[in-house]
Amino acid sequence: MPEPLTSAPLVLVIDDVEDNRDVYEQFLKHAGWRVATAVDGEDGLAKAAALGPSVVILDMGLPRMDGWEVAKRLKTAPATSGIPVIALTGHVSKEARQRAVTAGVDDFIAKPCLPADLVSAIRRHLK
Repeated sequence: MPEPLTSAPLVLVIDDVEDNRDVYEQFLKHAGWRVATAVDGEDGLAKAAALGPSVVILDMGLPRMDGWEVAKRLKTAPATSGIPVIALTGHVSKEARQRAVTAGVDDFIAKPCLPADLVSAIRRHLK
């Protein structure tokens, strides 16, 4: 029998593009996780602190506060420092990747990516 959804890990998706949030949310729910979404960096930080997700999927090109700053704040705040952060971004240069790693992301995936690759990355970080 499958695990009840309420005990499933919570994935927080922070992306400013509504279509991206919708696609990730549906696919991740289908994979068996609970999903919360945030529309920008400030919203994402607030939801991460309030919800304590099991993992954060983070777009780097966000309005109001970019993903690099969000990652840095998530990793320095005691309440969220242990949450794995997976950058999922169209910013794929070597410099963008290095900047993300310096900010504290735990994994870096280039958009577009296959949904199965995102699921594999999440599973790696949930172990």
